[in-house]
Amino acid sequence: MISARTAAASPASLWKQGGRSEGGGSCDGCRTYRNTLRRAAAAKVRALPSRAVEAVKMGSAAEMEQEEAEVAAAAAGVVVEDHYGEDSATEELPILPWAFSVASGYTLLRDPHHNKGLAFMEKERDAHHLRGLLPPAVVPQELQIKKIMHNLRQYQVPLQRYMAMMDLQERNERLFYKLLIDNVEELLPVVYTPTVGEACQKYGSIFRQPQGLYVSLRDKGKVLEVLRNWPHRNIQVICVTDGERILGLGDLGSQGMGIPVGKLALYTALGGVRPSACLPITIDVGTNNEKLLNDEFYIGLRQKRATGEEYHELMEEFMAAVKQIYGEKVLIQFEDFANHNAFNLLAKYSKSHLVFNDDIQGTASVVLAGLLAALKVVGRTLAEHTYLFLGAGEAGTGIAELIALEISKQTSAPIEECRKKIWLVDSKGLIVDSRKNSVQSFKKPWAHEHEPLTTLYDAVQSIKPTVLIGTSGVGRTFTKEVVEAMASFNERPIIFSLSNPTSHSECTAEEAYNWTQGRVIFASGSPFDPVEYDGKVFVPGQSNNAYIFPGFGLGLVISGAIRVHEDMLLAASEALAAQATQENFDKGSIFPPFTNIRKISARIAAAVAAKAYELGTHVPSVLLCSADTIPHLGVHHTVTSLCRFGDPSASPKGPGEICTELHVHSCLP
Repeated sequence: MISARTAAASPASLWKQGGRSEGGGSCDGCRTYRNTLRRAAAAKVRALPSRAVEAVKMGSAAEMEQEEAEVAAAAAGVVVEDHYGEDSATEELPILPWAFSVASGYTLLRDPHHNKGLAFMEKERDAHHLRGLLPPAVVPQELQIKKIMHNLRQYQVPLQRYMAMMDLQERNERLFYKLLIDNVEELLPVVYTPTVGEACQKYGSIFRQPQGLYVSLRDKGKVLEVLRNWPHRNIQVICVTDGERILGLGDLGSQGMGIPVGKLALYTALGGVRPSACLPITIDVGTNNEKLLNDEFYIGLRQKRATGEEYHELMEEFMAAVKQIYGEKVLIQFEDFANHNAFNLLAKYSKSHLVFNDDIQGTASVVLAGLLAALKVVGRTLAEHTYLFLGAGEAGTGIAELIALEISKQTSAPIEECRKKIWLVDSKGLIVDSRKNSVQSFKKPWAHEHEPLTTLYDAVQSIKPTVLIGTSGVGRTFTKEVVEAMASFNERPIIFSLSNPTSHSECTAEEAYNWTQGRVIFASGSPFDPVEYDGKVFVPGQSNNAYIFPGFGLGLVISGAIRVHEDMLLAASEALAAQATQENFDKGSIFPPFTNIRKISARIAAAVAAKAYELGTHVPSVLLCSADTIPHLGVHHTVTSLCRFGDPSASPKGPGEICTELHVHSCLP
């Protein structure tokens, strides 16, 4: 490691290699801290005999031997010649509050950001002092991938695969992302839903080393200090959860960290955001899960969940600290907050921060994309359909609102009129006008004039929807009689069973196809195997948020947007729907295959960036047209024809130009 004395004796250029806090402008507090360390270190070096100073600079073993001599000389007030111009220096020499070292040898093999394992070439092994630390064989990355996939397929338990993937991420980051990119359809259910749900439930038992930041109630008043402990400064995307509503599994407290870790892995693998620019965070305010509180392996605060003013004060301090350290352009993705907090936080901070709630907005965007694609099969416009939701929480109301916005956009009708095409059923039955005073505020826009109905079946029979969407989190609630009722008055009923994990899905793909004689247009939140009915094989589409949020986040990052606008979500939905082909429809899927996810994400990012420019929510200093390529670890986003007026062959011209095309290709070795 580089000590303070070595830092003081080293050229200033050695430290000018990072972001604002790593050799340039930063906040007054950081600058004062660096200056204090610099002066202390410089004073120590000046107090050393010349021989000791040279030993420090060269990093020799004499450094340790001179420790006592340094202290004695400094105490005696020994003055030495100003060999390095410390007394007359005018340029600030920044000293970081932590130390960096160039990894080599044994340390390099344990650095996941740079380790390549057996892929190190002969020259690299000599240059980095690895000879003898690795077996003689040089194994290319492609062969490493083949071996790991073979080993993963030997595991019969999905959680074992998840643990193996997380171990790989902590050992060899480049190999992890290359493996995930090349085998995305097979490994996505491993690193994210549904397996990540089980991983979160057992997170305390399988915990090996931290993968993100934990901000707890004990850190109140010190959140800024906690964030500064993270080693990377150029953060572009933060995924944060408080663990209160993890998937459909409820309050998992601090063990919800698996969700932001998994989400950000997909930001890199599917969207191309640098791993070092991603920061997973868990806000630990306790848990109401008695099983976890009594679990000896639980890793979080052992107390009941804080609420009210105490909770909101911590969140306010956290949001302010994020903005102070990382600026306005960092994307903060809220993940798996309980309904009451999710809506409040989104409403409160959407005007002051770049915030995005995947459960509300991401789910809505991907479902709207599925509906737009389904209309190509069944015909009619979005406004000509009737929608019935089972579930009126974050996902249900978020989807409903985005559908209403798209109808309003297409028809120029007031949003209030468009909402009347959409009905919601919660745990007490159909949400109607007579219940308006007793329901939560986010449900009130969906309380329409109708007689009270207590069951989903009665609501289906009365409203006769053309689209049935489940976001209830309760398994097997789309019963045979409900699905058959949908099929009785719709030639091609549209049924989306979106709850996760698989055990909580409202119905299975097999049930949907069998109960509708193969006529259903079906999508689910969790993956289902292909279904054969009457000699035809159907491949169910998965309405997975991973279609949207990596590209959506990338579009916000590369455009420099500072606020999320609803029109950006609509643009993302339309971009995804446009990529579903007739070949996909013939197989029964309304979504494009996940094998093309990086190209899909790139096109979504381009659409979102274009909409950001159109809305004027970009920061001029980071316009897309200012760069030809956007390099990331393992991924290069080649930006071609990004900013044009009308002529695709024209050169980029400036702020008014619209992003029209974004290509992605892998350059992993």
